[in-house]
Amino acid sequence: MTSAPKKPYTGWRMDLRMLGAGALAAAALPPVHAIPVLLVCLPVLLSALATTTGRWGGFRCGWWFGFGMNLIGLYWITEAILIEADRFWWLVPLAVPALSAVMAVFVGIATAIARCACPGPARVFALAGAWTLSDLTRQFVLTGFPWNPLGSVWTIPGRLGDVMIQPAAGIGVHGLTLATLLLAAAPALTQRWRAAALAGFAVWAGCGLLRLNEVPTGTTPTPTVVVVQGNVPQGQKWNRALVDSIFSRYLTLTSDGVRQAVPGPVAVVWPETAVPFLLETDIAAREAIAAASGRAVALIGGVRFGVEGRPRNSLFALTPDAKVSQVFDKAHLVPFGEYQPNWIPLGVQLVPGGGFAPGPGPISLTLPSIPKVGPLICYEAIFPGQAVDRNNRPDWLVNVTNDAWFGNSTGPRQHLAAARMRAVEEGLPLVRAANTGISALFDAHGHEIARLGMGQAGVLVGPLPRALPPTLFGQVGLLLPGFFGTLALLAGILPGRVRPAATKLKMPIL
Repeated sequence: MTSAPKKPYTGWRMDLRMLGAGALAAAALPPVHAIPVLLVCLPVLLSALATTTGRWGGFRCGWWFGFGMNLIGLYWITEAILIEADRFWWLVPLAVPALSAVMAVFVGIATAIARCACPGPARVFALAGAWTLSDLTRQFVLTGFPWNPLGSVWTIPGRLGDVMIQPAAGIGVHGLTLATLLLAAAPALTQRWRAAALAGFAVWAGCGLLRLNEVPTGTTPTPTVVVVQGNVPQGQKWNRALVDSIFSRYLTLTSDGVRQAVPGPVAVVWPETAVPFLLETDIAAREAIAAASGRAVALIGGVRFGVEGRPRNSLFALTPDAKVSQVFDKAHLVPFGEYQPNWIPLGVQLVPGGGFAPGPGPISLTLPSIPKVGPLICYEAIFPGQAVDRNNRPDWLVNVTNDAWFGNSTGPRQHLAAARMRAVEEGLPLVRAANTGISALFDAHGHEIARLGMGQAGVLVGPLPRALPPTLFGQVGLLLPGFFGTLALLAGILPGRVRPAATKLKMPIL
C-alpha cells in the first residue's frame, strides 16, 4: 500500500517556512559566515516557487524569505535606538521589522520575476539575475541602503576570505552575489549542473589565487599611518563634562603613536566626529592636535557648519602648522540618523532642524608629503562603485567611522566587511579608524594587516601598503555586474514560456 504524496506547504505555513529559511540564510552573512546554509535555504526557496501560483505567489515567497534574512541580519540597529531609549523607546519593536519589510520587497520582486521562468536551471538563472539587479537597485532607491549583499558572505577572515573576494576587483560585490546564488542553488538541480557549479567554484578560487600574486605599483617610500581609536562610549561622547578628558585621550594616544612611527612622512587618522570642537574656528584645538601629531598630516573627523547654517559631518586635513588644508563633507547620509527624509511623513521630528547637509560626493585629497587619499565617512563605505573619484584616483582610502552606536554587535563587523570589499574592488589599501572598533589596516587585496578590536583604546601604527593598478571594476564600476545580472536574467526568461514536462527540480517539496 503506497502512502499519499505529501501536500506542499501553502498559505501561512508556507510564509513561516520562508521566514525560517530566510532567517537561517542570515547565518551566512558576516561575521558568522556559515555559507553552507545557503545550500539548503536557496533550494528550499526554489522548491517553494514551484508550488506557488503566479507572480504574486512568487513575490510572497521572496518577501517572507527576505524579511527573515533582514530581520536577523539587521537586528543591531536596535542598539542605536537604545542609546536614546528615553526618547525613542517606541521605535524599539518597530524600526528593524519596518526596515526589514522594505528590504524584503527587493527580494520579493526578484522571486516574482523568477516565478515567470521555467523550473530548473532557467529559474535559477532568472532568480540570480533578478536578485543581483534588485540589489543594484536598492543601492539607489530612496538614497540607497546596499547593506549585506549576499556577495559579502565571502569576507571570511584570513586566507580563505582573501582568495574568495578577489573576483570583486572585476565584478564587484554584486557580481559575487550573482555567483553565490548560482552556486547555492546547485543542490536543487541535476548532477550535471552540480558538477558545473563545482567546476565554477574551482575557477573562482583559482582566479582569486592568481590575483593575490599581483604586485603593487610604485617604488617611493610610503608614509607611516597612525590610527587612533579612542574607545569613547556613545553615551559619553557628547557629555560636556567629559569633553576635555576625551580630547586629551586622543592627544595622548596620538603622541604615543607618532613616537612609534619610523622616520619619514606620517599620517594620523582620528575616527568620525572624534574632535568635540569646531576645528574651522578653534585655533587652540588645531594647535593641540598639531603639537601631538608632530610632523604628521592629521585626518580628523569632526563637525562643521556650512554657509546655510546646517551642520556637516566632515573630515579635516590638518597640516603640521595647524592649518586646515582641505575638508571633505560626507555625501551619503544615514536616513533618520543624520537627516530626516521628506519622503516618509512621520509627523514626528526625529532629527532636529532636518539634520546634516550632504557633501558633493567622492573626492581625492591632495596633501603635503603623503599620497592622495580618498575619504569615506562611516556609511559611505557600504556603497560599491561610489567610493572614489574616478577622474582623480586616490592612492589609498581612509574610512573614518563611529560604530559606538551599535555596541558590540554584528553591525560594526558587517561594516568592516563592507570596507574590506571596497579595498578589493578599487585595488587600493584602506585604513579604517573606528571610535570603539574595529579599526584596521587592509592592503590593496583586502588582506588584513593589523587591527584594533572592539572596546579597546589604543593606536595602530604601520606602513601604508601600496596601491595596485586600476582594477576593471574601478574603471567601469557597476556596469559589469549590471551586465552579467541582465545576462543571467535573460538566460532564464527567454528560453521559453512553456515549461518542459521533463525539467523538474531535483529537490522534493518538503
